[in-house]
Amino acid sequence: MFLTTALLRKRIPGKQWIGKYRRPRVVTLSMKRSMIQRLEVETENEYWLSRPYMTQEQEYKHNAERRLAKWEAFKSQVTSKFPEHRYVADHLNHLNVTKKWTHS
Repeated sequence: MFLTTALLRKRIPGKQWIGKYRRPRVVTLSMKRSMIQRLEVETENEYWLSRPYMTQEQEYKHNAERRLAKWEAFKSQVTSKFPEHRYVADHLNHLNVTKKWTHS
C-alpha cells in the first residue's frame, strides 16, 4: 500500500503516525525482546501472587489491635482540635444579675 503511494507520489493524509490511515510502525527486535521481558515479569508476579503468605485463618483480624489503636489516636487528634462545649446558660448568665423574682 505504501509502496504504491510512494511510487505514485501520493501522500498519507494528515499526520503520518496518527489517525485512521496512519503509517504502520516497524516492529524491531528490541521491541520484541522488551515485550517478552515484560510478559516474563508479569508471569512471575502472577506466580507469587497465587501463593499467599498467610492462610485465611491467620489473616482474619490479624491486625485488629493495631487498627483500633490507630483509630483511637486519630479520634483523639481530631477531638483535641475541637473547642470545648459551650452552653447557652453560660452565655446568658449575666442577665440573671437583675432578676426580680425568686424561684420558690
